[in-house]
Amino acid sequence: MTSPEAPVLDAAEWDDLQRDIVHCTRCGLCQTRTKSVPGQGTCASGLMFVGEAPGGQEDVQGEAFVGPAGKLLTELVHGIGLQREDVFITNIVKCRPPGNRNPHDVEIEKCLPYLRKQVRMLQPTVICTLGNFAFKSLVQEDRSISNVRGQFFRKGAYTFFATYHPAFAIRNREFIDVMKRDFALLGQKVRSLHGNHHHA
Repeated sequence: MTSPEAPVLDAAEWDDLQRDIVHCTRCGLCQTRTKSVPGQGTCASGLMFVGEAPGGQEDVQGEAFVGPAGKLLTELVHGIGLQREDVFITNIVKCRPPGNRNPHDVEIEKCLPYLRKQVRMLQPTVICTLGNFAFKSLVQEDRSISNVRGQFFRKGAYTFFATYHPAFAIRNREFIDVMKRDFALLGQKVRSLHGNHHHA
């Protein structure tokens, strides 16, 4: 019996949304991308990860978090007893900004409706924001990730958790242990919330 908190995903509607993202021309990034990156995975665990924007390898493959940052993210997910296919992984901006520059406000604004629709359809138990851009875009504009990491936030119907972007931890390796601690908290919360939602 499916509980009200766990809507069945409409596969046709989901495919349409993913296709809209692949063919999107809402902002100038469509002119410089190789492939747009809608995101991949499932919300079987109730957990969604949102990063900043695709990088070089993601742009070539059309998949989110497939480079070094993706490898670290996969390890962190495994560390809390989940597989990548149990979680949904995407970005605030679905196309790579040239030269990996930061996304511009207008690009975020044009792209966010896609993420909002993905969230509405997948109904994640917890949305984990990776890095400053994701947190500021989804939760609170004026807070820095260093002040909010390791914490949960309730906004609207959703629970958010903030941690660093894996690319940052790769550049500053002392933060890998910090991310491991954050993920341990995240894993506990997801297990407690998701268990309640789905009567597991």
